[in-house]
Amino acid sequence: MDKIPLTRAGFDKIDAELKQLKSVERPSIIQAISEAREHGDLSENAEYHSAKEKQSFVEGRIKELEGVLSLADVIDPKKLSGPVKFGATVELVDEDTDEEKTYQIVGEYEADIEKGRLNMKSPLARALIGKEEGDSVEVRTPGGEKAYEILKISYI
Repeated sequence: MDKIPLTRAGFDKIDAELKQLKSVERPSIIQAISEAREHGDLSENAEYHSAKEKQSFVEGRIKELEGVLSLADVIDPKKLSGPVKFGATVELVDEDTDEEKTYQIVGEYEADIEKGRLNMKSPLARALIGKEEGDSVEVRTPGGEKAYEILKISYI
């Protein structure tokens, strides 16, 4: 299987979620199932079915996160330099509106566009990878073609 690139912050966040699920969520669900069983007939026990459904979700999420961490390739952006690549923080200007934006290129498990963390598989990130400061990139978006100029590349 392919390695999953993560920043240290992304790895730590996933690891913390996994620990939370295992040490807090899982025991509370087991307790809820135990209490629901004490109420008798399980076929008509909504609390039991709800707890079992939540248990299924949590166990699935635990498996997913364990898989991600087992394949994680933790990359420290501070050790990188040069053209845009995974971990780069890129300051862009929209060539049509002069609006400036800053994004960090990260893996899919830590991407959050609202926080400026751009999935490396997104059209914009793919267009930026390999480019230098001062380069222009054109990206096909659902809203049409967009053109950006790279103002600054940093690895922090």
